[in-house]
Amino acid sequence: MALIHRAQLSPTKHQLIAKWLPTRSWSKDSVASQVELVGAYRFDDPSGAVGIETHVVRTGDVQVLQVPLTYRDAPLARADDFLVGTTEHSVLGRRWVYDGCGDPAYAAALATVILSGGREAQEWVEQADGRSKRREPSIRVVGSGSPGVGAVSVDSVSAMDDGTTTTVSAPGLELVVRRVLGGPTQADDDLENLTGTWPGSAEPTPLAYARRVPS
Repeated sequence: MALIHRAQLSPTKHQLIAKWLPTRSWSKDSVASQVELVGAYRFDDPSGAVGIETHVVRTGDVQVLQVPLTYRDAPLARADDFLVGTTEHSVLGRRWVYDGCGDPAYAAALATVILSGGREAQEWVEQADGRSKRREPSIRVVGSGSPGVGAVSVDSVSAMDDGTTTTVSAPGLELVVRRVLGGPTQADDDLENLTGTWPGSAEPTPLAYARRVPS
């Protein structure tokens, strides 16, 4: 379950993403002023310490891009290359925002959802009276794996951009995250996958793949 606070962020998530995207090799033609949010989905962090949220955005050149982010209350060790920026959260204070592909918490959550046939986290929005109200996510995702598969643990990751994808490697695990969505996909039918749907999408879109590899 993801609890969403009634809060102000400065800069906003959209502003952080729009500024960061033009620096990426897979999105080098993006213009910060022309980034539009399509939707987002969240994963649960079992420890409750890390916010895990993936944004799907559309750029001025009509590319649709996938941007996984993690939110932390302190810097992540040895992850400076993956820092998107910092933001001031009116409830939680300063938050360090990372490209999820460089964060073990995101890798563990993504792998668990894919391999166990899981789905996005339920979203609950904090109300003015202190209660929480469930909110429907703007993007629905589902993993192709088998229910009953246990949670995946990831202590460290390395990530490498390869054209329109990013490969995330961890001991015993490899993930391929599609950065540019739409168009042809590589032949990964033998791999477990994550697909997503959102308003306006004609059919489920492949978002990521996972496989276990020898340690």
